[in-house]
Amino acid sequence: MPSSGSFASSSPMSRRLFLTATGAVSLGAALTACGGDSGGSSSSSKPVSQADIDKAMKTPTELTFWTWVPNIAQEIALFEKKYPAIKVKVVNAGQGTPQYTKLRTALKAGSGAPDMVQIEFQAIPTFTITNSLLDLGPYGASALKDKFVDWTWGQVSGAKGEVWAIPQDTGPMGMLYRKDIFDKHGIQVPETWDDFAAAARKLHKADPDVYLTNLAANQVAAWHGLLWQAGAKPYATSGSDITISVDDAVSKKLGDYWGTLAKEGVIGVEPDFTDSWYAALNKGKYATWLTAAWGPVFLSGSAKATAGKWRAAPLPQWDAAKPSSGNWGGSTTAVIRSTKNPIAAALFAQFLNSDPASAKMFATEQFFFPATKALLTDPEFVGDTPSFYGGQKVNQVFADIGATVNSSFQWPPFLDQAATDWTETVGKSLADKSDTVAALGTWQSRLTKYAKAQGFSVKSS
Repeated sequence: MPSSGSFASSSPMSRRLFLTATGAVSLGAALTACGGDSGGSSSSSKPVSQADIDKAMKTPTELTFWTWVPNIAQEIALFEKKYPAIKVKVVNAGQGTPQYTKLRTALKAGSGAPDMVQIEFQAIPTFTITNSLLDLGPYGASALKDKFVDWTWGQVSGAKGEVWAIPQDTGPMGMLYRKDIFDKHGIQVPETWDDFAAAARKLHKADPDVYLTNLAANQVAAWHGLLWQAGAKPYATSGSDITISVDDAVSKKLGDYWGTLAKEGVIGVEPDFTDSWYAALNKGKYATWLTAAWGPVFLSGSAKATAGKWRAAPLPQWDAAKPSSGNWGGSTTAVIRSTKNPIAAALFAQFLNSDPASAKMFATEQFFFPATKALLTDPEFVGDTPSFYGGQKVNQVFADIGATVNSSFQWPPFLDQAATDWTETVGKSLADKSDTVAALGTWQSRLTKYAKAQGFSVKSS
């Protein structure tokens, strides 16, 4: 692993942040308690005074932080050096779903919850709808907005200007491709999805053992990212009102496109992140991987046999004149509303992700893809030329892609159910090579029924 002064992205460190399911939760009582509001206080609340901040940060305090980030003690040491009276206890309560399940249990019990918690972008609504997160606005977080990529700030912001968390890392989606396979078959990097479909048919016809890509039938994360790129608005929540549009015109366009390619058998649909999928990447079964900005580091550690053969490019476009992308993965630091030390906890969340040295450490030590504008324009970071990608400036490719991610995409407060229902409907249709457009309708119906049972007022597309 390179030193903290290097941005080398060719480390074999295997990491990924999935858009995981967040575990079942009954929302009826929470909706009643919220009275139709999104929960928490508005950031229009009176700001905490500097005098109160100074006092809190000089008062001996122990904070508990739930996080799955490896070796995060290095970043925490920077915070404790600046604020020696504050000590941070790190607890790994699991990554993604296991942590969220434990957190909900603690919140329901009224004890055992941490002060701060690692939380993925897509899980934030699950906890704001239950009034579980502290609005960081009154603690100075709003002043950080311009330090972060615009769309990431949109992901952590509430309808009334609340700041529910501080962005830590991101996953703008792009395409990793095998240059050697493309060259062998005379395939140009597809600029549009029509080009991509034509290349998929051409490649598989020329070599039946090779597919242009694999759209995993178990990976709702990728589907959400592709919906995001296409401009879909599958969910829109306002208090107890939710609009569900997973089978609207944009979604159906996506369903018809990928469903057709799956039926034709010119793309793979096997589950990802399995032994067979890793083996497929190593032996050249797939010529591309539609992935996120964390993908290059992950792939370099998981497909070592293919070193030097891969390159990076933006996703193919629906409208080449209007480049766009979606996001897959990324996380934040949030503060639990029940904390007894809100000032210290809020300042920790802000420092951890906005302090230049700490933010840089995440990029160099954990190889997270940055959320801060400063790092995404740092010559050392964007100028890195990993040999695994033939010396290409892969970080620059994904930094540019990040600028095209739409900032208005929203998540539902029951992503766990959306993921389960997608896998059993849309994902199954891909695996079975059946009617994906019809499966979208089933997904819509199941989600609508679930939302109504949870007390939401539901509008459909």
